[in-house]
Amino acid sequence: MSTLEFNQMLTSNAKYLKGFAYNFTRNVEDAEDLLQDTMLKALRYKEHFQEGTNFKGWLFTIMRNIFINNYKRKKLQNTITDQTTNQFYLNYGKVSEDLVNMRANEKDINKAISGLTYEFRTPFQMFMDGYHYDEIASAMSIPMGTVKSRIFHARKRLMEDLKDFR
Repeated sequence: MSTLEFNQMLTSNAKYLKGFAYNFTRNVEDAEDLLQDTMLKALRYKEHFQEGTNFKGWLFTIMRNIFINNYKRKKLQNTITDQTTNQFYLNYGKVSEDLVNMRANEKDINKAISGLTYEFRTPFQMFMDGYHYDEIASAMSIPMGTVKSRIFHARKRLMEDLKDFR
């Protein structure tokens, strides 16, 4: 494929790429930046494109990978590292508040779990303790499908009882 053909295909797909970029970013300026990065990378790696394959799919894959890499990079940039003993700076001021909220939430959660009937509470607690479905089934002498069903219904009931935590 000649450079001219490649460039024509690239520019003819720009409108599709822009819409795809907006779906990722939900911001016009960020979408334009993502489109520009995608087109630049496509031009840089045009020799890697294999003729006969889906050009638009190749471009969309490049865009998706750029978006994911940028997202991961931004997430890492916002990470705060605290080298102090016991992470003093990160925990200062909110430790006691978080501890009080955590204990109150834990009490409500345990109360909701205790409110489940034995047939739902037992497999749910065993699952939360790390037991696998087959281990729970053999310990309770019930089929594995029943274990899965009871855990599902226990979760459903707990979500209703604890809807204020969402």
